[in-house]
Amino acid sequence: MTQSQDPVRNRLIDALSADDHQLLARGLRPVTLAEGDVLFEPGEEVNEVCFPAPGTIAALVLTMRDGSVAEAAMIGQEGAIGGIISAGEKPAFARGVVQCGGAAFRLHTDDLEIAKSRSASLRDHFARYADCLLAQVLQSVACNALHDVEARLARWLLTAQDRIGTAKLHLTHDFMAEMLGVQRTYVTRVLGQLAKTEAVYPERGAVTILDRAKLSRQACECYGALKRHFQRVLPRVYPEMT
Repeated sequence: MTQSQDPVRNRLIDALSADDHQLLARGLRPVTLAEGDVLFEPGEEVNEVCFPAPGTIAALVLTMRDGSVAEAAMIGQEGAIGGIISAGEKPAFARGVVQCGGAAFRLHTDDLEIAKSRSASLRDHFARYADCLLAQVLQSVACNALHDVEARLARWLLTAQDRIGTAKLHLTHDFMAEMLGVQRTYVTRVLGQLAKTEAVYPERGAVTILDRAKLSRQACECYGALKRHFQRVLPRVYPEMT
């Protein structure tokens, strides 16, 4: 994690009023996150918040005793990861890890708490985001339990593209399989099926989304449900892909 020299944007921060933005601006520090950076481990006290810029993705992941891993939430330019609930003790339940490196803001939870104490609208803004993040976790639980790998992978690719903002996603088959909690062979097979419909073009270390409409038809209802919830609770924060 290094100091970033490039301008950093984050849609959750950009949606704040000018006054609320100013309250946070004093504590925001631009950084560059590297793929694989661990932001916090389960049980650790979380005393910082990271706000990813477009193209940067972090995730909350759970690791089981046997070493298997599953993703609970993907966070990009629409949100924040870390001590959103900034008051009191804040032990992490999941691991926070960077999936796609890039620019971000860091903010100490003390600075966030001070800003919240000075603005009811700022407190409401972050409470609404916490609701959206919880909705994503709940939707992931239902999706993993009820939907097949094909629909889940299509949903996951759409979600990743929303946060990265480009057609080409530099993600390996192994990584996608790990995040979905399935074998690599499943991911490779499903990507091949999606490629036959010309929805995606898989290659070594990357997947290019050729046709979002076709991919959307393959995705489960979870993608649209979460997006609609974001739009209702935090309008103009969730990124819109054309």
